Amino acid sequence: MMTDPIADMLTRIRNASRIERPVVEMPTSNMRRGIAQVLKDEGYIWDFDEVETRPVRTLRLQMKYGPNGERLITRIDRVSKPGRRIYCGYRDLKPVLNGLGIRVLSTPQGILSDRQARDKKVGGEVLALIY
Repeated sequence: MMTDPIADMLTRIRNASRIERPVVEMPTSNMRRGIAQVLKDEGYIWDFDEVETRPVRTLRLQMKYGPNGERLITRIDRVSKPGRRIYCGYRDLKPVLNGLGIRVLSTPQGILSDRQARDKKVGGEVLALIY
């Protein structure tokens, strides 16, 4: 039984990035779909789609690498965990590595990156840190 599906998703992406795998598959959910959309909008993956499989639908991410095969995702960490939730207001969202990385937030307006959250002036739970 999986107790933290977001950590499972981030671990799958981390492992795929380390071995330069072109495609990552995982069970789909609305939260995972939102995180995948943020990764696509911020340029960390090429695209994602849902595949009809049994017993659950599968989310397939097409990973993105540099022109010489260098990894775009060098570190991906879970910030807010089931045992300890971390919340942040939009005023407290400083750029990660001077804008080279992002935070993924769960806000009342959906799953957003820290850049989008600052623009919309909305805070929320910090799900992940990516750079």
